[in-house]
Amino acid sequence: MEVTTTLRRSEIKDILNAPKVNETVLVKGWVRAFRAKRFIALNDGSTINNIQIFVDEEKGFDDELLKGISFHACIAVSGQLVESQGAGQSVEIVADKIEVLGTSNPDEYPLQPKRQTMEYLREKAHFRMRTNTFSAVFRIRHAIAFAVHKFYNDRGYYYMHTPIITGSDAEGAGEMFRVTTFDANSAPTNEDGSVNWKEDFFGKQTNLTVSGQLQAEVAALALGKVYTFGPTFRAENSNTSRHLAEFWMIEPEVAFADIYDDMDLAEDFVKYLINYVLDNYADDLEVLDKRIQEEEKNMKKELRRPMGLIETLRFVVENDFERITYTDAINILLNSKPHKKGKFEFPIEWGADLQAEHERWLVEKKFKKPVIVRDYPKDIKAFYMRQNDDGKTVAAMDVLFPGIGEVIGGSQREERLDLLKKRMAEMNIHEEELSWYLDLRKFGGTPHAGFGLGFERIVLFITGMGNIRDVIPFPRTPGNAEF
Repeated sequence: MEVTTTLRRSEIKDILNAPKVNETVLVKGWVRAFRAKRFIALNDGSTINNIQIFVDEEKGFDDELLKGISFHACIAVSGQLVESQGAGQSVEIVADKIEVLGTSNPDEYPLQPKRQTMEYLREKAHFRMRTNTFSAVFRIRHAIAFAVHKFYNDRGYYYMHTPIITGSDAEGAGEMFRVTTFDANSAPTNEDGSVNWKEDFFGKQTNLTVSGQLQAEVAALALGKVYTFGPTFRAENSNTSRHLAEFWMIEPEVAFADIYDDMDLAEDFVKYLINYVLDNYADDLEVLDKRIQEEEKNMKKELRRPMGLIETLRFVVENDFERITYTDAINILLNSKPHKKGKFEFPIEWGADLQAEHERWLVEKKFKKPVIVRDYPKDIKAFYMRQNDDGKTVAAMDVLFPGIGEVIGGSQREERLDLLKKRMAEMNIHEEELSWYLDLRKFGGTPHAGFGLGFERIVLFITGMGNIRDVIPFPRTPGNAEF
């Protein structure tokens, strides 16, 4: 039975938000359940909530048609919107016409209507967005991305598209994906046997970017306030729950700003993102909150989260972040019970980078709220960070969150040409490779600052998911580039 085409399709979200009882509506979506051959739970992806369709036997629906309404078949339904007589929904649709747009064999469908493991769902990433958990995650991911642009646009920042292919390594990590048109087995070589990159497409060795920061500095020193939001890549052979080979970064860069301005911006920014989701995606957050509570039911008390997801998010936005120096952090950690009892896996000493276990202890146990650590030893930070007067530290800052550790890393940039050159020499970075970057200091340089927020990490925190692979649609990790 074909559905009439004179009606315009309504999204389920709009119907439930502003129901017009007794009107005839047309909906299209996927069948989440078909109970007693009378009640269809239909979802179209616009909301976590289903709408109930009542199939009245007296309307003479064809048996063959009804057989096609199986789990995750796609259907179109037109009928009258009425007040629901049952519990769980305020309105329902009494079907007049039903059309099966796409059948689904319930015996072969990979996602049966039962609890599935996260690992299994990653293997079926082309279907996992159809589950309640992942539909909520990816609606919230959209919300955070939209809020990023709104935050910066409303504050007068300009959005910059920085290169994905680059000839520089902003982090100095050396763990980059090479970009080349050379045949792997017959690349041209120099007399000494090394690859002759001058013969390659770009005339030099190029890679996928790990950061748009250096190019964002170019824009900030002309336009004042800019931000980037794009894909970044790191060829790090890491299979942890916090790392991806392809991920997204948000990187604001601000002229005339110092490290304190940078910390203020970082705190305001992440609070804005959290508030936006709290205010606009409460239904999805509630589903994710209940999922966590269900998961933790049988856990030992000490392994459970101290607060529920929504409670945690509200706590973060309602409290000022703790601000300490790296030296303060080291001293606090050295005097902590876990350190004295030998419970930390990694050693604690001034000059060593803080590990995730140290960062999480500071956030979750010591201060019980987000922490901003600043003034790190210069020897563990990038060449472009502004050197402090003590000669040992740089004006760098990290924002640490519960459950994750670092979500933001930033700094005031070194604007003094002589000190920048000296630092580059110490780190064996050739001036000719970044002559354009040095030019920014030679001609109208000024103090400026910025940071990078790993987009997936903030999505991870806001959704309460446990693995970063579950907050990006198609994760790229060592040994995995499916879909």
